[in-house]
Amino acid sequence: MFKNTSEFMSWFNLFKAPQNNCSLRFGRGINASLAPDEEELFKKSHEAFEKNDILNAYEFFFKSLINFTNNSSNENIVLNKTDKELHFEIYQGLAKISGTVTPETLYAQIDIIHTAESTVAIKRYLLERNYQLTYVNYFSDESSIKLKLYQDNISLSPQKIFFPLRELALNGEHDKEHIKSEFSNIKLQDTDHLEKVDEKQLKVKYKYLMLWIEELEQKVLTLPSNDNTGMQSFLYLNILFKIDYLFSIKCKISHKLSKKLLEYFSNENSTLESKNEELQKYTLELKKLTYEEFSKSFYNAKYTFDPIDKSSYDEIVLFINESQNKIRWYKNNRYSQVIPTVYNYIAFYSLYNYGMNSVLKALFHILVEVQNSSFFKDLDCDELYNTQTKKFSKRSILNKIKKIEQESTQVYTSLNIPSESLNFSSLDEFSNSYYIMLKNLDFEEV
Repeated sequence: MFKNTSEFMSWFNLFKAPQNNCSLRFGRGINASLAPDEEELFKKSHEAFEKNDILNAYEFFFKSLINFTNNSSNENIVLNKTDKELHFEIYQGLAKISGTVTPETLYAQIDIIHTAESTVAIKRYLLERNYQLTYVNYFSDESSIKLKLYQDNISLSPQKIFFPLRELALNGEHDKEHIKSEFSNIKLQDTDHLEKVDEKQLKVKYKYLMLWIEELEQKVLTLPSNDNTGMQSFLYLNILFKIDYLFSIKCKISHKLSKKLLEYFSNENSTLESKNEELQKYTLELKKLTYEEFSKSFYNAKYTFDPIDKSSYDEIVLFINESQNKIRWYKNNRYSQVIPTVYNYIAFYSLYNYGMNSVLKALFHILVEVQNSSFFKDLDCDELYNTQTKKFSKRSILNKIKKIEQESTQVYTSLNIPSESLNFSSLDEFSNSYYIMLKNLDFEEV
């Protein structure tokens, strides 16, 4: 373990200035937009591959993956082209991919750790990972253990190179996170690109972690003494999904939190009561974290590939419908204390589990901002709902929705977001009407 925060900061070489608070990255997906000519670049790449113009084909392809924040490139991909080769770097969280394209081949690698630092346990873990991978594999040389990709450029297309590169990036990021979580004394390679998280943001997040756990414990005490298992599940799961999305937490805490959620939803042999007990134990672990321990689980980084596979819009609508049915049951049975939590849970669960298009993700985020307005206000963002006066910033909310609609017209020509149907009479009514709005969107593309 690190002896202190300064040692941790030194390890990450955190020297870059923090970004603007309200353009923070939330969740595990990519909170950014692709270039307006992304589709045209992808088309040009396809045409260049057909003409066997390999270097230009790759250049167009890589440029189609560059993402933007407020119309400025995030420089998640860096290119250096000569007459004979195209050198590139791709950033995916902890993973930095370095590669070279020639007319004949593509080679790319991620440096994981120094070979001299590897242990038997790490080698065993990475060997087992090799059996799970399709396009890439681990190997070691005298200096480093690396994850590599080698492709012959015969009969390639943008589609055929996208998935191997995505596998390389996502698995390199995952395994570096895993090693840093499980083998804390091991120093990872290539981490100079990581950025410092603003101290004020960290203090706000720690404050709300403790506040939310305290509120959770108080709310559990208000539940009926019998038949409260389902309600407890919503309370415990919601706080974990909330931490994951709003904090964008990394390293050891993120690794364990994800593991707890996976165990809850995949363990068919355990009772709901046992699962809730495990979640309760974990929230108590989080409550015992000191600020110093908590602050070690954060960094800012660039991302190129979304870790969540795309989900169908119909699948998300089905989940919203099922969840609203549960809310109706709680209303009919006078269990009103859990209803606000379920309204929050729907958004956080969806953002954690479903790969959404950028428009739907942005709309979900607006709802999250409203439902958790105090948290966003303390991060110096606009306050969309005042928890004291119970008043909405109606104009700001509607303007945010209208902006999303206007910016999506080139891709979704039939999209009309019915924001006039929103009910601002209470937070619960707003949430309910917002989900109804989300279920009535037309994402037919041009």
